Amino acid sequence: MSVAETQAAPAPQRTGADVAPLPRVWLMMGVKDGDNAQIQGLAEGLGWPFEVKRMIWRRTELFTNLLLGPNLLGIDQAASSPLDPPWPDLIISAGRRNEPVCRWVQRQAHRQGHRVRLVHVGRPWAYHECFDLIVTTPQYRLPDKPMILQNEAPLHRVTEERLAHEGALWAPRFAHLPRPYIAVMIGGNAGPYVFDDEAADLLGRFASDMAKETGGSVLVTTSRRTPKAPVATLRAALDVPHLLFEWTKAGAENPFYGFIALADRFIVTSDSMSMLTETASTLRPVHIFDLDDTTRSSRPLPGGRSDRPAVRTPWWLKRLRRFGFKPLVYRLAMAAGPIRVTRDVSLIHERLTAEGRAAWMGEPFPQRTPQPFRDMERAVARTRELFPSDGSSRPLPARAPTLERRHSP
Repeated sequence: MSVAETQAAPAPQRTGADVAPLPRVWLMMGVKDGDNAQIQGLAEGLGWPFEVKRMIWRRTELFTNLLLGPNLLGIDQAASSPLDPPWPDLIISAGRRNEPVCRWVQRQAHRQGHRVRLVHVGRPWAYHECFDLIVTTPQYRLPDKPMILQNEAPLHRVTEERLAHEGALWAPRFAHLPRPYIAVMIGGNAGPYVFDDEAADLLGRFASDMAKETGGSVLVTTSRRTPKAPVATLRAALDVPHLLFEWTKAGAENPFYGFIALADRFIVTSDSMSMLTETASTLRPVHIFDLDDTTRSSRPLPGGRSDRPAVRTPWWLKRLRRFGFKPLVYRLAMAAGPIRVTRDVSLIHERLTAEGRAAWMGEPFPQRTPQPFRDMERAVARTRELFPSDGSSRPLPARAPTLERRHSP
């Protein structure tokens, strides 16, 4: 599908001449798969018709977006999805890049007497008051305000219906592998986290040890952020029956949700809050593999063995890598930057482990069953509250959009 296309979900059937129309919803998709899954998951939870909008950003978007308020200067309009009337009643977005675009649409619609509600997932850079609702999670450390919903974990698209469908689709394709299935979900380089050959070797050996203990097999999937080179090291470390799916932009059918539907336990790299939440939502055991290899690491050797890893990253390369651009920016921001531009993902780790939803790799799993996440229900309810009680697009009292150029403190 080209970025200029839109998708529409089937509209629920409503009959009768006096029935008000359902809200028109636009999904402003971003560059991160995890953000997009949250946006689409919320839209699917609402059950209203929606259109997918995809933007192509210019290299200068950071400057125009931060300095000029609501505008379209940061996008290539010819290559992006059209932003024309009829205007939506609701825009769901995530990520910094789309904020000025969403607010531009809201301003154009307001000039024509149409109200657009803005729901942002995660952490916005503009003033919080620019949005009707912000659905956030602990790592962003946003303040308590009327328009901010403090959820426990990121939203996701894992539902009983989806898992039933994906399980039926993929079960025959995995039938040659012995059970139990151990699914390994790999993110990649992000902030202080690095997926290198040493991490890949340890991860492969730990997953193999777990499969040997249970007589099972390993299902591995990479993602958009996974570096290519360490995947070969991981493959070499797997000495049990396994299936390894390597993500590519135009690749084959992705078994990600099939893994979630069928796996008996999971190993998830510590960088991906989305994959940690998606797997934990199944209430099956989730083991967090720490990609932080500093003194703060929670990474043991496979199976608690005392032998050294088969692959070692030289100490000088580790030190050099920690002073790479992204890790250095992350550490400087956490040490001296304002809270509004940083995120502390360890807060999600702490909550997942404290509530028995996950355990660090190598540590015993809690002997208790956690409660299901209620975050999606809360987000859907708060979004519906922005509209009349009949779920229609009939306007509530008008609210002029906040148009200031500055960003929230």
